Amino acid sequence: MKNGDMGAQLACAEQQLDELRRVSRRPFFQERLTASEIGRMVNDIRRLATMCSPLPDVSASPDPNDDFLLAIAQTADADYLVTGDKSDLLALGSHGRTRIVSARAMVQLLNP
Repeated sequence: MKNGDMGAQLACAEQQLDELRRVSRRPFFQERLTASEIGRMVNDIRRLATMCSPLPDVSASPDPNDDFLLAIAQTADADYLVTGDKSDLLALGSHGRTRIVSARAMVQLLNP
C-alpha cells in the first residue's frame, strides 16, 4: 500500500490474485461468498490496483511462498504491506522501506 498525496493506493500482482482465487475455494470462503462475488472481487482488485509486473526475485520471508508479497511491496515502493501472517511476514517488521503491519494497525494508522 502506498500512501501518497492522493490517499492510499493498492498494489497487487497476478500471483496474488491467483492465490486469492485458490484460497477462495476453501469451505470457509465458499460458505460466505459465491463464485460470482469472488470473481467480481478479483476483477475489482485488478481494476483498482497498480498491477506490478515483472516482480524481482526476493528471498527474505521465513516462508518462501510469501516472498512474492515482499516483491510486490518492493516493486510498488510501498509504504506498508498489510498482512495477517503473524509467524512470518509480521515477524519481519519491514522489508526495505516498507513497514509490515496487521490490518488492525493499518486501520489505526489511517484513522488516528
